[in-house]
Amino acid sequence: MVAAEHLANSMLPGAHGRRRIGPGAEFWQFRPSAPGDAATRIDWRRSARGDDLFVRETEWQAARAVTLWVDSGAAMQFSGDKSRDSKAARASLLAMALALVLLRGGERVGLAGAGLPARAGRGQAELLAYALTKEAQPEGEHGALDLHSAPAGGHVVLFSDFLGDLDHVEAALDVAAARSMRGILVQILDPVEEDFPFDGRTRFESMSGHLNYETLRAADLRGDYQARLSARKDRLALLARQSGWHSTTLHSDRPAAEGLLWLYHALGAGGR
Repeated sequence: MVAAEHLANSMLPGAHGRRRIGPGAEFWQFRPSAPGDAATRIDWRRSARGDDLFVRETEWQAARAVTLWVDSGAAMQFSGDKSRDSKAARASLLAMALALVLLRGGERVGLAGAGLPARAGRGQAELLAYALTKEAQPEGEHGALDLHSAPAGGHVVLFSDFLGDLDHVEAALDVAAARSMRGILVQILDPVEEDFPFDGRTRFESMSGHLNYETLRAADLRGDYQARLSARKDRLALLARQSGWHSTTLHSDRPAAEGLLWLYHALGAGGR
């Protein structure tokens, strides 16, 4: 959690609540009195400065419910270099840092698949940190995505390599659309998965050990592999656009702050 707090501290603080006039406690602005305004709404101290009457308006802040999901599948444990974060570690770091930024802004944050509904407060941050860092047996090559527990009308941020069956992602987005949820697809890849820097005799094995393939000419596979990866990215982006969501691909060798900044702005834009 220390690393996530350090990362979150790199962001400027600020609430993401939707600003509009309402029955809140926060002062927003003065406006000239209009016909129909009750006398009790007039701010006499401000009005005493001149000949016009002014009404004091307050701001209604609707704290959003943001549900995070971090793929817990075995494939996320991959790292192409021992000095580099695994995809799982980077996803958890970004998810926790984003949660801290949102919680500090008064938002409610939950974690799908961990039994943590969206709540606000420091206590929720500690529960999220525990859930994101505890050691757990991977549930398969790719985690099960289920958004039925996320609150309707809320926001969702999904962290995964999205190298599994995208039909499951499409089904989850259909559930989200039916419940008026908006969100972000965050694809996290290791640079090795992008570059495919293999040559000669190579044995490929999935992180779960259930799949393996051996070739004598790995370099010959590079073109087809990268074409299929590109097509997968295109489909993921299309699914996001069709649902009114944002999507991005982040790499585990890049500074985590870059990804957090993008997420901060994307989620802010999507919430207004």
